[in-house]
Amino acid sequence: MKRVTKLACLVLLGFVAIGMRAQDDAGNAAPPAKPPAVPEVQASTPGVPSDYIIGADDTLRISVWKEPDMSVMLPVRPDGKISMPLLDDVQAAGMTPMQLGTSIREKLKKYIADPRVTVVVTAMNSQRIYVLGEVVHTGAMPLLPNMTVLQALSSAGFTQFANLKAVYLLRVQDGKQTKLPFNYKDAIKGRGNQQNITLKPGDTIVVP
Repeated sequence: MKRVTKLACLVLLGFVAIGMRAQDDAGNAAPPAKPPAVPEVQASTPGVPSDYIIGADDTLRISVWKEPDMSVMLPVRPDGKISMPLLDDVQAAGMTPMQLGTSIREKLKKYIADPRVTVVVTAMNSQRIYVLGEVVHTGAMPLLPNMTVLQALSSAGFTQFANLKAVYLLRVQDGKQTKLPFNYKDAIKGRGNQQNITLKPGDTIVVP
């Protein structure tokens, strides 16, 4: 009988020790990781410079975190403003995406606690390039982010008389006009990639 009692005491002590060890491990466990903080204002605009100045005819995507009714795709009107739910008219032209996001955030504080705003420029229609000569679609063309000479020509199309080896780009730099040659046939074959440069506002592509 004494032997059975002794054995029962040992088992009980073992359970107590295991319980104490589990509590100690729980106390030493690392605290749960906090979720990453959401920035107050984001200007998530792939391919668009951070100092890009928004202009009339640009298209913007405005997102407010956890507020789907406030997330909208908007054109910038000729007067430089956009129309948003709750806020009505908001000045957009003349600002960078970050500046516009900050402006919207400050205005939304009247209606939403701690708003988080993202501004994305989806189309830089205020900045244009021009394609002239033997092309199907001649004239002004919206400058898209990271748009190259080859991409612009693919949108313009060629007439049957186009001289694809003698295309050139006119660019004004420091008040002087520079002529940059572009051989379309070499470009589509993967040759002469140094000619397929990224376009800048005001560039003119000429297809003779």
